[in-house]
Amino acid sequence: MTPSLLDHAPVIPVVAIDDIDHAVPIARALVAGGVPLIELTLRTPVALAAIERIAGEVPEIRIGAGTIVRPEQAAQARAAGAQFLVSPGSTPSLLAAMADTGLPHLPGVATVSEVLAALEAGYTELKLFPAAAIGGTALLTSIAGPVPTARFCPTGGITASTAPQYLALPNVGCVGGSWLVTRGATATADWPAITAAAAATRELAPERNRTDG
Repeated sequence: MTPSLLDHAPVIPVVAIDDIDHAVPIARALVAGGVPLIELTLRTPVALAAIERIAGEVPEIRIGAGTIVRPEQAAQARAAGAQFLVSPGSTPSLLAAMADTGLPHLPGVATVSEVLAALEAGYTELKLFPAAAIGGTALLTSIAGPVPTARFCPTGGITASTAPQYLALPNVGCVGGSWLVTRGATATADWPAITAAAAATRELAPERNRTDG
């Protein structure tokens, strides 16, 4: 059985790629560090092409498309080879478009009302965004009491030093992190630095037994 998106690894790398030639080396560097998935954001002109290239050349990594903010992007990402989708927020049309692809997806939420709406729509695994700006671990702890069935991938403002605080919470499956793939590392083609950052994430929640798949 394929693990939930929240159970692949402690951190989902959130990556924006400006140079298409960086796509495959980044993905390979993450795999070398033991991180089996990547969320590539649709924020740059080459994003869809980068998804297609990674999907074709690095089958060891599960490639997802993030920053899905328009319904048509869901189908475009699937056509490019994305294997999961992530949105920073949720609207009925956006949820419908992501569901229509048949791909696993994490809808974004930021309030308790949005969490409840997502639960009513059949979702129990959600992206919390922008996590640090809207209350971080304090918000997640508060949500856990009245809404214990919701699990989260908090993203936004999380760092290597704060990630363990999130991962210690029972309603957090993983976090989204942009610190694994920095613009400095990609600008200098420092792929070993990305591999080292990826390897370090495996120690952020050593008590959790995850199964890569």
